[in-house]
Amino acid sequence: MPLPPEEPQIHESAQGPSATAAAGRPAPTPRPVPGPRSAASPRPGRPGPGSARPGPPAQRPVPGPPTPKSRPENRSGDGTPQLQVIPAPADGALDAAEEALDLLLDTGRSPGEVLVLTTGDRHPWAAHELSFGEASYWAQQDSGEDVFFADAASVDRVASRPVVIVAVNGGDDEVADRALPVALSRAGALLVVCGDSQRVTAVLGAGV
Repeated sequence: MPLPPEEPQIHESAQGPSATAAAGRPAPTPRPVPGPRSAASPRPGRPGPGSARPGPPAQRPVPGPPTPKSRPENRSGDGTPQLQVIPAPADGALDAAEEALDLLLDTGRSPGEVLVLTTGDRHPWAAHELSFGEASYWAQQDSGEDVFFADAASVDRVASRPVVIVAVNGGDDEVADRALPVALSRAGALLVVCGDSQRVTAVLGAGV
């Protein structure tokens, strides 16, 4: 009498190595997704309440050579600096100036090449540094190592730098109108003005 056929047995190895690996492999850790910069994050050079005396804005790592479009180096054909106007209201001019500064530093400008002027309230860094005395404040301009922030009322005292950024953030109209031509003369290659474009054009007499 023939024996009944044996039932096939399924060994654990028949499930394949992939099943074993899947069972023993931990789930992959999700990568963090970078979010936008928090509005509460302090900008470089802004002193926080109760903080120790900050240094000038931190130097950024310098990437490879920027493209000519992002870093204009040469003066225009008549020898005057290139002019760029960023339309901004008075209460937003300082923020626009800081964004322009960030872009310049990110595209390879050295911090010591940039001067930032404000026509209204001083930049927080300048106000904080002046609290330690004018001598130490102006000595930082002379060192030429970092971005220097100054009040437009002191424009006659600032030294020339390759790039000058002016934030028309209020203040006396006469001060601003006098500061813009002087800022143009202080800029070696580029003048960036954040403010009312029509007013800037009227004061500087330049096509924008």
